[in-house]
Amino acid sequence: MTVRGHPWSTSDVVVVGDGLIGLVTAWRAAQRGLRTTIVGRSRPFPASGVAAGMLTPATEAMFGEEPLMRFGALSRDRYPAFVAELEDESGQPTAYRASGTLQIAFDTDDLAKLTELGELQTRLGLKSERLTGRECRRLEPMLAPAVRGGIHVADDHSVDPRALMAALRTAAERRGARVVADRVRAVLVSADRARGVVLESGEEVSADQVVLAAGTHTPDIGGLPEGVVPALRPVKGQLLRLRMPPGEPPIVSRTVRGLVKGSPVYLVPRADGEVVLGATQEEMGDDTRLTAGGVWELLRDGHELVPGISELEIAETCVGLRPAAPDNEPLLGPTRLPGLHLAAGHFRHGVLFTPATGDAMAEALTTGELPDYARRFAATRLS
Repeated sequence: MTVRGHPWSTSDVVVVGDGLIGLVTAWRAAQRGLRTTIVGRSRPFPASGVAAGMLTPATEAMFGEEPLMRFGALSRDRYPAFVAELEDESGQPTAYRASGTLQIAFDTDDLAKLTELGELQTRLGLKSERLTGRECRRLEPMLAPAVRGGIHVADDHSVDPRALMAALRTAAERRGARVVADRVRAVLVSADRARGVVLESGEEVSADQVVLAAGTHTPDIGGLPEGVVPALRPVKGQLLRLRMPPGEPPIVSRTVRGLVKGSPVYLVPRADGEVVLGATQEEMGDDTRLTAGGVWELLRDGHELVPGISELEIAETCVGLRPAAPDNEPLLGPTRLPGLHLAAGHFRHGVLFTPATGDAMAEALTTGELPDYARRFAATRLS
């Protein structure tokens, strides 16, 4: 049945998912005059709300992922204008910090890997500066004396994903988007076209176009022909939110990413005294247990880089599931089912890719095609 009397019973676009990717898609669609409905019931946060919020394409660079990092750099460079516009429309802060990122190596082997990373950054045209251990400690005095060297990337910044989600939701609603606190059971398909969604409550929301942006749950949505939505695997991440004692100076002043005997670890400071310590990367299916081993690894490696973290309060423990496509690249835009779009599979980069994804999805929803910079990630490539 179609819900009669509800302002959201018929829409131009229904976006399934209220994480960062769903919210930015809805905001940009509403800005273009599309009647937009967001359906989501995240409890307590989707993957993007658990994330640390690093905007670090240079220090995330990996061999074999060059196109992905170029997309990340494009999205990172849009962040200043993006957050200025968003904060203006929503009236809410996003905790965007333009303080750079320091990537550091704990021992000689780590330094060799960091040297290779620096060469890759140069090939990708990403700006970075090599530093000695002493120069690293000059920037961050609380680093351990054993740190051998590092790379400073002035253009890699951070944002608070939870604040970003709250601002996006408010901005979308101010643009007329409706938020439905429910989950989607199935996509309505009629005459070989997506025409809305069926909610868990049994109610229906009709729409000319449907966007699936439900993270790892995207492939679980029913009603679709086989193969339209590629499989997404959940990649578990455990992290800790630490807190500085009141009145104490920050333990780090910028994002610090490190290699400790080959293991990656990072610390992301917030202006309110929070420090995010993360994160594990585990292929464990839908397992969302916080484990002693995962927490121990984070504290062990974090302590090796910044011994002072042992004195901080553990304010919160978090476990999230990153949605990863088979090739670890996002799935964007129209599918082979007319009227159905994907905005999913962002894996480790959902926060970083938020501005570019929002722009690309708005273009796809209004013109039927992705912009040139996003066509590599077309949802049809894995159908």
